[in-house]
Amino acid sequence: MPFAVLLTADAARDLEDLYQYIAVHDAPGKADHVLTNIEKVFGSLSESPERGVYPKELLALGIRDYREIFFKPYRVIYRVAGDAVHVVLIADGRRDMQTLLQRRLLSAD
Repeated sequence: MPFAVLLTADAARDLEDLYQYIAVHDAPGKADHVLTNIEKVFGSLSESPERGVYPKELLALGIRDYREIFFKPYRVIYRVAGDAVHVVLIADGRRDMQTLLQRRLLSAD
């Protein structure tokens, strides 16, 4: 049975911001390409959510509640709860991920 893939409000905003940034600073076609491939990531999570790895920044803190999957350089960070996958963060992996994860995930718990 496939898992439901749900985006938090923050993750939906991440995806929208990412799309807009690429469309403005690169090309609309490139933005469509990235969006299509991130949607494919969601599809793969629906079928096999445990396939992701633990984010190294969180693993260093002993946190194993979240996993991530990549569409390089983008990182999709999620949590599996029951029969649903909750995507909590979509970000360019070249960003300061330690600070971003602390603000987004650790302050939310």
